[in-house]
Amino acid sequence: MKNFFFSVKKGSSASNLAALFLRLGFGILMIPKHGYAKLVGFQTLKSQFPDFMGLGSTLSLSLAVFAEFFCSILLVLGLFTRLASIPLIVTMLVALSVHNWVIFGEYELASAFLIGYVAILTLGPGKYSLDYLLFKRGR
Repeated sequence: MKNFFFSVKKGSSASNLAALFLRLGFGILMIPKHGYAKLVGFQTLKSQFPDFMGLGSTLSLSLAVFAEFFCSILLVLGLFTRLASIPLIVTMLVALSVHNWVIFGEYELASAFLIGYVAILTLGPGKYSLDYLLFKRGR
């Protein structure tokens, strides 16, 4: 398991560039409208945020902020990429479940983010990442 999360294999230039584009694209798209907006509007949102699995609205919102803001920053940096993608995947699954698993139409953005984060988890950070600089063991 440790090898999966902390190994960065040297792939082709195309796969490394694809990993960079996926990380930057999905990380940057999530931060302003979703993560940062929830972070700055935390006091307002905490009373109306969905209470997922009886965790309470405040904790559910805190977990969403952690994933959408802080884990997205980690994706952009390429630091702990695979670990950071897991809370994002879970958050997108929760978003889909809150919206009754409607994957097309008004809520298709959660589906698109979910697909992107699963691709990032599978592909890994690529060569153009802090993970590569710190954990070169997989070369």
